[in-house]
Amino acid sequence: MGKLFGTDGVRGVANRYPMNAETAFAIGQAVAYVFRNHAHPRIVIGKDTRISGYMLESSLEAGITSMGGNTYLLGVLPTPGIAFAARNMRADAGIVISASHNPYRDNGIKLFSGNGFKLSDDQQEAIENLMLSNTLPKLVPPVEDMGQAFRLDDVDGRYIVFLKNTFPRDLSIEGMKIVLDTANGATYRVAPDTFSELGADVEAIHDRPNGININDRCGSQHTEDLKKRVVESGAVIGLAFDGDGDRLIAVDEKGHEITGDRILLICAAMLKQQGKLKNDLLISTVMSNLGLRVACKRYGFKYHASRVGDRYVLEDMLKLGAVIGGEDSGHMIFLDHHTTGDGIITALQLLAAMVKTGKPLSELAGMMDVFPQKLINVDVKSKPDITTVPQIMQVIGRVEKELGEEGRVLVRYSGTQDICRIMVEGPSDSVTERCCTEIADVVKRFLG
Repeated sequence: MGKLFGTDGVRGVANRYPMNAETAFAIGQAVAYVFRNHAHPRIVIGKDTRISGYMLESSLEAGITSMGGNTYLLGVLPTPGIAFAARNMRADAGIVISASHNPYRDNGIKLFSGNGFKLSDDQQEAIENLMLSNTLPKLVPPVEDMGQAFRLDDVDGRYIVFLKNTFPRDLSIEGMKIVLDTANGATYRVAPDTFSELGADVEAIHDRPNGININDRCGSQHTEDLKKRVVESGAVIGLAFDGDGDRLIAVDEKGHEITGDRILLICAAMLKQQGKLKNDLLISTVMSNLGLRVACKRYGFKYHASRVGDRYVLEDMLKLGAVIGGEDSGHMIFLDHHTTGDGIITALQLLAAMVKTGKPLSELAGMMDVFPQKLINVDVKSKPDITTVPQIMQVIGRVEKELGEEGRVLVRYSGTQDICRIMVEGPSDSVTERCCTEIADVVKRFLG
């Protein structure tokens, strides 16, 4: 991976390199240059609610206009809303200012092309090379060819119409009591409005952003408040988004958390029943629970595991012709509706499954048995190919033989940290914990 771009754009502590004004200015210039399909490339910019978003937005705008691009400032909008706007407005590119589920001190910049898809590795590399080669100052146009900036106030409304159109017209959520946790983030306006306009009885919590409370003990990473409120209010469902709105974790009417694997299965089964599950295929990642692939087999469709990361899920969806895919962490992509993961669209599809079947979420969640899972992160001094360390391979082989068909082992390095992740799934909590600890101890001994 390059020096600036990680698996999902550029990310870091705000107001410090690389998340400072200088880098944002250079990214703006490079994006405008790479996407100069005509004299004044059109680039949309949106952000979440972090206080540092103002500084990064202004810097990106300055960089784009200095390179001849026209900038359209969308203000606070979920990441998938910015992808929608880029395509809807026939822009050349879209820029998102957000660090997703990270705390407010962090921020990030991620990029979409005009078709609403995240940039390819080649496109990101071209932008990065321009920035790191110090050639951008020589490429700026004369003053008469500089770009302009425009602030748009109607994109929220367009995006809400788009979202509502993904909910089946023959179904209704009229009067359904729903609690939303918007994480004091980018969905704080559009999510309540979307569900209210569809007739639901909506209560929103953590919907008062102040620049520093985004993801603070709320949202998809912290569902304690949502669980409590769902039970107290008698709601049929709770919906928790992350700071930039591309992720969803649900809470059933009994206050139990329903993560991505179960949501994927519920929605895939609905699509299968409707004859809309293209190629009879669901895609998730190698980190998904073993219970997901077992359930897919039970309900008569195929399962494919991609590399970890929603961009790799999307790559495999496009390559294999799937319309639904995602991660247990809550990123889910419905390609029949959008080009990227969208927490609100995921919520609407889950509600559609509840209405269609007439079953409460707690009952639908029972479609998949979750195998006990244990994950241990081990700090490592080096990252040799696991298969070249015989002692680690021996203990993995021993554990896999013991688990047989009733479990699995996954040992992989973190892409961004000096950590080896050991994940074991098994038939019981005690067996799973023992097997995972056994492997972790050997990893620690030889790599730690």
